[in-house]
Amino acid sequence: MTLFLEKTIYLSIFNYLLIAIIISSLLAIVSYALVIQTPDNEKISSYECGFEPFGDARKKFEVRFYIVAILFLIFDIEVAYMVPWAVTYGNLGVNAYFIVIFFLVILLIGFIYEISKGSLSEYDTFMVQHSTKFKN
Repeated sequence: MTLFLEKTIYLSIFNYLLIAIIISSLLAIVSYALVIQTPDNEKISSYECGFEPFGDARKKFEVRFYIVAILFLIFDIEVAYMVPWAVTYGNLGVNAYFIVIFFLVILLIGFIYEISKGSLSEYDTFMVQHSTKFKN
């Protein structure tokens, strides 16, 4: 009986995905077929916040931006792992509590390492130095 139940669960998930793919494909095809295609110079030109494009779009970024982006992803994934744990905390038990504490300690060690290397302080001083460029 459990094998039959497992197959019906997977079959319903497959049906749901199949219906979603069919509906999204139909909507994309219908919207492309019904719209009037009239490209002009304004529509196909490059757009940069209403200004004429200036400078090279392929210039190198500062490494600090990548570091901050990676740190954001790491701590964003931490939150993604913490929310399900917090929702089911009452049903888990002491073992799960210590596993999450261990996970947080590892992240805290990584965060302390990043602060000790000064990756976030360099970004702060960079933003303070260049903040006059962004003010009106």
